[in-house]
Amino acid sequence: MNEPSSRTSSFQLILDTAEQIIQEKGCRQTTMQDIIDRSGLSKGAIYHYVSGKDELFGLILKAKMDQMNDSFKQSVSEAPKGEATPPIRMIAEAIRRNTDRNAVTNKIFTYLLSQIDNPKIEAMMNELHRFNLELSRRWIETGQQAGAIPGGIDAAKMAGLFIVFSYGMRTLGTLEQEEGLASADIFSLISKALR
Repeated sequence: MNEPSSRTSSFQLILDTAEQIIQEKGCRQTTMQDIIDRSGLSKGAIYHYVSGKDELFGLILKAKMDQMNDSFKQSVSEAPKGEATPPIRMIAEAIRRNTDRNAVTNKIFTYLLSQIDNPKIEAMMNELHRFNLELSRRWIETGQQAGAIPGGIDAAKMAGLFIVFSYGMRTLGTLEQEEGLASADIFSLISKALR
């Protein structure tokens, strides 16, 4: 899964178009031809960036994590020194939003996970897992360096627990018809875990 190093307008158009179609039709029914037709880009232009829809779906998940990381950095830069509340609140809201049953990210995650027996998808999902784990660890370490999270917390282990929690939230979001945990509940859980 090789994401273009700089987001070109064509690549962003491909991501946005795929998200729109997935929201309308679901992952299984979304085809590369749908994306070609709706985006107005040529087949060659799209296949310049991705080898197929599964890779594209993985890149959408990674792009969403990159956006969440950018929001985290912005929240940290605006928070008073030693204050973890704004960044944790931002993370809680993003977890809630991204694990909702109607969220494109949850639809993609569930779709790809259902095909984990495909070696290419397994490798991509493992790469995404490692990326998410590393981001979570860095977020905790950022809080520790700012004095907002106790230094005695094992950042790698806590990051792993948060990933397990987010995977559970994805499953809950897929199964439940009603809205699951509120952002405030997620915020409370994360805040208590990081004391």
